Amino acid sequence: MKYFRILASFVLAMVLFLFPLSAEAASSSSITRSAGDEVKGKDFSGQSLIGSEFTNIDLENANFSNADLRGGVFNGTVLEGVNLHGVDFSNGIAYLARFKNADLSDAVLTDAMMLRSTFDNVEVTGADFTNAVLDKTEIKKLCAKASGVNSKTSADTRESLGCK
Repeated sequence: MKYFRILASFVLAMVLFLFPLSAEAASSSSITRSAGDEVKGKDFSGQSLIGSEFTNIDLENANFSNADLRGGVFNGTVLEGVNLHGVDFSNGIAYLARFKNADLSDAVLTDAMMLRSTFDNVEVTGADFTNAVLDKTEIKKLCAKASGVNSKTSADTRESLGCK
């Protein structure tokens, strides 16, 4: 019995050595569920978009106001002129996303991971960034305009950003 185990181990090792399993790398662009250019300027307002992924896409002037984007992903996405007023983006991910002239007023961004994203001329009155992770330089930019209290969570915007 002992020799049988040794022989079986040897055969298994030889099979794995001669026929290794292939390794395939996955990229975020291979798992996107978003459509092509037809989303530019599209109206997603009030929709349930839980877990939706938007990767390497231009969402310029799209309307996500009051949408449920919990756990959503914006990866390498252009969010210029986007209306995200009242959106619930809690537990979402925005990596390398470009928020420019966007409206994030009254948005819930709790526990969102927003590293390497930029926020230029963004409206954040009443937004809740509690436990959100952002780059320090972007937090400073947001703090310059931050004010108000979120209507859903009652969180103070400046406090949720950790403004001084």
